[in-house]
Amino acid sequence: MTSGAQTHWDTVYGEKSEHDLSWHQDAADISVALIDRIGLPKSASVIDIGGGISRLPDALLAIGLHDLTVLDLSPVALKTAQNRLGRSGETITWVAADITSWHPERRYDLWHDRAVFHFLVDPSDRAAYLEALDQGVKQGGHVIIATFAPDGPEKCSGLPVVRYSSADLAKVLGDEFELLAHQPHEHKTPWGASQSFQFSLFRRAG
Repeated sequence: MTSGAQTHWDTVYGEKSEHDLSWHQDAADISVALIDRIGLPKSASVIDIGGGISRLPDALLAIGLHDLTVLDLSPVALKTAQNRLGRSGETITWVAADITSWHPERRYDLWHDRAVFHFLVDPSDRAAYLEALDQGVKQGGHVIIATFAPDGPEKCSGLPVVRYSSADLAKVLGDEFELLAHQPHEHKTPWGASQSFQFSLFRRAG
């Protein structure tokens, strides 16, 4: 990513409330439904890439998952999420890092990414992301990636994006990852606009 990416996202999260962000969800219902489909044990490890101020950690803690890591480029976003969760978030590992230069120190049962991958318009950034994913997902582990769909917006927060179908993502991840499920989603922004997303669930061979 460019050197100004952290500054951009720190500014976005610092100047806007969560209800002023186009990607805000009151609840991460689709992600939770896909995670429920996997049937993760309570001991499972989960990493949320680009978690920002997402409500997903709240939902995962509520269903008994505690080995959680949230990674985001913006320390401002992570601090906001920590403040919201308070003591319940003390078991979460918070990582302020650029996914394109981050190297996992462990492997996870589930890699979740609601909206980072589609911002990686540079092929070298995508390659670095996929290297981190390869290092960070267990054999037999699962991956959930959500992006703008082919008919979705071409930009978000003033930045260009790459739009994907589930088939596109399957090609990007390669034969080692089996596409188990995919779901289109018309996301409603806080001001009522529609944005076309897709969610894809993969299982890594193991």
